[in-house]
Amino acid sequence: MKTNTKIALVTGGSRGLGKEMALQLAQSGIKVVVTYKSNKEAADETVNEIKEAGSDGFALALDTSRSATFDGFYEALQKSLKALWGVATFDILVNNAGIIAHSLAAETTEDTFDALQEVQLKGPYFLTQKSLPILNDGGRIINISTGLTRFSLPGYSAYAAMKAGIEAYTRYLAKELGGRQITANVVAPGAIDTDMNKDAMRNPKFVETISSVTALGRVGKPDDIAGVVTFLASDASKWVNGQRIEASGGMFL
Repeated sequence: MKTNTKIALVTGGSRGLGKEMALQLAQSGIKVVVTYKSNKEAADETVNEIKEAGSDGFALALDTSRSATFDGFYEALQKSLKALWGVATFDILVNNAGIIAHSLAAETTEDTFDALQEVQLKGPYFLTQKSLPILNDGGRIINISTGLTRFSLPGYSAYAAMKAGIEAYTRYLAKELGGRQITANVVAPGAIDTDMNKDAMRNPKFVETISSVTALGRVGKPDDIAGVVTFLASDASKWVNGQRIEASGGMFL
């Protein structure tokens, strides 16, 4: 049976920021497909919580560092969409999956650079490209960047460079897909307490330092970011396009 309910695809949706995005999207009435790299149990738990929120969803494995697998991923996605919901397309792509690395520019290895590039730049670029035939007109592309493209903290040059590339890519997507009424925007979080940076967030001195340079006086939480993503996925954002929205609580103002 065909449904008018919107469908979102959230990469890296099994934990951290991605999980919170998936849950808030579900609470707004959107069906959600979450991807995971290896932790199927965590992804299944997220799907259960999506259903508890009154929506529906399922999980698919995806390694965003392996662009050669993207055709197969979308084939599997369409097969599941048809089987479960009677559709072959979706409406919202959230490129959230990512990794982080910390090393000074003088010490960054090519292996580290390449790993970041595969996941943070090449992966979202081609995953988005290959989504376009099955992304509905009037849809949404939401890319996750970082506050580190605006302000600089030593040790994140390679990571920030990849995210700066995604921000440029997003503006081009907005321009090139406007005829289809598809919007493309960036959400740039500041320091957020998630699994990805849990070691730093368990350091009271680090938390104190970040809080001191943030206008709202604290580090961010996943729901601080998920609300922005949910807005961009909604009809209320239909005139917001090609924009970078920083959600950092006012860091380094």
